[in-house]
Amino acid sequence: MAESDTQPSSAEENNAVLQPKRIYVKDVSFETPNSPEIFKKQWEPALGIDIGQKAVELGDDFYEVTLTLTATMKCADSTAYLAEVQQAGIFLIKGISEDKLLHILNIYCPRMLYPYACSAATELVARGGFPQLLLAPVSFDAIYRQRQAEARGGDNNA
Repeated sequence: MAESDTQPSSAEENNAVLQPKRIYVKDVSFETPNSPEIFKKQWEPALGIDIGQKAVELGDDFYEVTLTLTATMKCADSTAYLAEVQQAGIFLIKGISEDKLLHILNIYCPRMLYPYACSAATELVARGGFPQLLLAPVSFDAIYRQRQAEARGGDNNA
C-alpha cells in the first residue's frame, strides 16, 4: 500500500510512541437553506466534498489534529444541504523524526479521523430528512503529496 511510508523506520520504532488519546467532534453544522421547497423537487443530486486538515502542537509531545469534512449537496440550481463536521483527535507522538512527524500529522492521523467524520456527517444528513450519504475512502497520502507540490510551486516530481 502506498501509504505505508508513514510508519517509523526500524531504528525509530524502539523509542517511537504514536497513540491516539482522545477522538471527538469539535464542531458540526447542518444547513438546509432551501427547505421545505427542496423536498418538492425531483431528486437529482450533485455532491461536492471538501476536506481540510490542521495540526496544532499542544506541548509535551501532544498534538491536536482536526479534520474538516464539508459535504454540499445541490439539486438542480438549489443547495439541498450543507453538512460540515470538524472531527478532532489528540495524539501523543514522540520519538519520531521531523519528516516522519509531518507524514503522521498529515496522513496517519486524518486517516484515523475520517471514518468518525463520515459517520457524523451521515447522521446529520439522515436527521435532515435526506437520502443516505455514503462517502468514498480518501487517500490522505495523495492529498498530502498534492499540497506539497502546490507549496513548491506546482512541481509534481515528488
